[in-house]
Amino acid sequence: MPLRPLAASSTATGAPPPLWLLALVTISGTLAMHMFVPALPDAARHFQVGSAAVQGTITAYIAGLALGQLVYGPLSDALGRRPMLLAGLALYLAGGLAAMLAPSVSFLVAARLVQALGGCAGLALGRAMVRDTHPGGEAVRALALLNLMMMVGPGLAPLLGSGLVALAGWRAVFGLLTLGGAVTLVLAWRRVPETGTPLGSVRPAALARDYGALLRSPPFLGYALGGSCATTSSYAFIAAAPFIITEQLGRPLRDVGISLAVVMLGLAAGSMLASRMAQRVHVSRLLLGGNGISVAGAAGFLLLELTGHLTLQAAIGLMVGFALGAGLASPAALARVMAVDARRVGSAAGLYGFTQMALGALFTAMVGWGSNPAMASAGLLFGAALAGQACLQFALRRERG
Repeated sequence: MPLRPLAASSTATGAPPPLWLLALVTISGTLAMHMFVPALPDAARHFQVGSAAVQGTITAYIAGLALGQLVYGPLSDALGRRPMLLAGLALYLAGGLAAMLAPSVSFLVAARLVQALGGCAGLALGRAMVRDTHPGGEAVRALALLNLMMMVGPGLAPLLGSGLVALAGWRAVFGLLTLGGAVTLVLAWRRVPETGTPLGSVRPAALARDYGALLRSPPFLGYALGGSCATTSSYAFIAAAPFIITEQLGRPLRDVGISLAVVMLGLAAGSMLASRMAQRVHVSRLLLGGNGISVAGAAGFLLLELTGHLTLQAAIGLMVGFALGAGLASPAALARVMAVDARRVGSAAGLYGFTQMALGALFTAMVGWGSNPAMASAGLLFGAALAGQACLQFALRRERG
């Protein structure tokens, strides 16, 4: 039986939501991952488990971000962006509260999964709302600005996480995330109208047809896989960074937050450059040039680790370069993914988000398999960046015909 859309609130005026608020709801999907990373060693000590067990909280979170976007994207096409966004933010709030009270590491992993299943609503629908309200050539620039604003939160998150862990332990991280989730939910209820044109019903067969059509599109597959490799492969370094920095390089915990914040600045700088260049530089140059910078950064990281010359300064410098390239390529890849089929924007955003986070979860899990986190993350970054370059080139060739 088809589902009917929820009635829109009277607060929805029909005016486009402010970009800063769309950035805020989108940040909710990734902030909880970045802020908790510096707390991994403290949580491992608290539960008396190894690093792989607590890294499972990151893997579960990224997996939740992936799976949820398969649902939110097409349901937002059918039932509306606004009701699905509000439902997701409420679930994010509940998951954060459960994580704060977790009595065991297995409960924490499950709570993180719930938190991610809610948080991914903002990640998928915030970008779809930008695409709804910015036509044609404006989309790349608007998405780049959205990416830039989004970097403020994840850029500060590791520093905030480190400080909260030092002051009050790992549970304080979830206390702040829960408070932020409540504020975001209230703001979204009051300020975010419906931006799409709901179809009024959803049928599994129709969803399957939408996803099938996208998966049969070579340009979509190329952009989705290439864009995912170019962006979420960095999760391999993020998950390994606390152990690389504190255990392999012998640096204090505060350096984890500072280092990750600096890397996020590289991503922000790439997004800023993309927003300025979007109207003057062809999309192919943004995609291939940006990801080419990431390939070079990952190659340097791997070479230094293989030769035994890796230092904290060199690792962070090369990761800033990797992130700069990802910031250049990411908004262009996202814009091309959602332009493949104008009738399936929500489904395309959801499927692309799933692909990004599924690969991110895979990279995060793989980096925990070896005994050398630096070698594992460097190898994964280099392989993913090369694969991304090949996929993006394939998509561009197929789209040109």
